[in-house]
Amino acid sequence: MSAKVMLVDDHPVVRTGLRAVIESHESVIVVGEASTGEEAIELAREVLPDVVLCDLRLGEGIDGITTTAALRALPHPPAVLILTTFDRDAEVLGAIEAGAAGYLLKDVPPETIIRAIEVAARGEVYMPPELASRVMRGLRSPLPKLTDRELEVLRHLEQGKSNRDIAKALFVSEATVKSHLVHIFTKLDVDSRARAIRVAHDTGLL
Repeated sequence: MSAKVMLVDDHPVVRTGLRAVIESHESVIVVGEASTGEEAIELAREVLPDVVLCDLRLGEGIDGITTTAALRALPHPPAVLILTTFDRDAEVLGAIEAGAAGYLLKDVPPETIIRAIEVAARGEVYMPPELASRVMRGLRSPLPKLTDRELEVLRHLEQGKSNRDIAKALFVSEATVKSHLVHIFTKLDVDSRARAIRVAHDTGLL
């Protein structure tokens, strides 16, 4: 029996390309397409796919990680494969923690996509070796968790703003900004603004 696949991507041309790849193989069949996470959740209730190929970033609305968690919580949960151009550690781990059955980059060969779908349809996890090692490393050493306000401060830091400028932008005192910076530096295990920004980029926080 062919594995039923649903495509979730906000770019029609990407969905068309994926459909062409999938429909060239007898072992898989496309049963639906969605351009947003919200649409995907509703459509999955109707077409009951075995596997969902979901982009990580879906434009407006919820992202691929949130969509994955919602799909996995359905009465008939499909396996979810994240297919994306991004491979930051924070996003890989976020997808796996949300229940994804695999994580693929969009530049993989078509046969890899088919193989991943077949593996996921069997209830197994598909993960390229290079990503698998990073996931295991990340699970052993969880990524730092910053508060929403700390992330705001970090984004202002990235723009090269001073403590005074950040305080004005966030309507807080400079002392509060300094306190946030202390927490950020501690959580990221860094001792400078430049290093904090670099680590945040390396781990996908920015």
